[in-house]
Amino acid sequence: MTEKKINPIVKLALEMGPIILFFVAYTKLKENTYTIMGRDYEGFIVVTGIFIPVLLISTGILWALTGKLSKMQLMTAVLVVVFGGLSVWFNDERFFKMKPTMIYLFFGGSLGFGLLRGHSYLKSMMDGAMPLNDEGWMILTKRICIFFLTLAVVNEVVWRTMTTDAWVNFKTFGLTAALFVFFMSQSKLMEKYGTVKDDD
Repeated sequence: MTEKKINPIVKLALEMGPIILFFVAYTKLKENTYTIMGRDYEGFIVVTGIFIPVLLISTGILWALTGKLSKMQLMTAVLVVVFGGLSVWFNDERFFKMKPTMIYLFFGGSLGFGLLRGHSYLKSMMDGAMPLNDEGWMILTKRICIFFLTLAVVNEVVWRTMTTDAWVNFKTFGLTAALFVFFMSQSKLMEKYGTVKDDD
């Protein structure tokens, strides 16, 4: 199905909205304990339980508006349900904190497997979203593979050695900033290996 174009601000709001909502809700509820069906839950777990349906709704709206979801969006939704659900079910925040690690390991590992086979799975995943020649795709794939695996390690270090407050700030702002800076830093690669279509 061809992806339908939507307002980029709407798209950004649907993608970033659940993360921002999680951060805001956590800052409001983190000090509280809630008794639900006879069981006590800390604010983090309650916010995690709220985040799951919010993310699924925003993902569903994005799919309805564009007619398409990326593999990363689908996998993120699945892992949020699995690890967020485990956190709520076992009343243990560690499962949800592992979720970014699993996402980055999955995509970094998948890209690495493709590279070992001499293929750029990134090119297939992005479906020609960027005008790069084959050599450019291979270089970008190697860089993103290393970048994702590095983020997986960093996330593990942060949640295992720092406070929940520090992890939430890292998840909300640190990872988002890291992704932005990384892709901005690839501009020279785009210039060197970019391809220009005749109708551009």
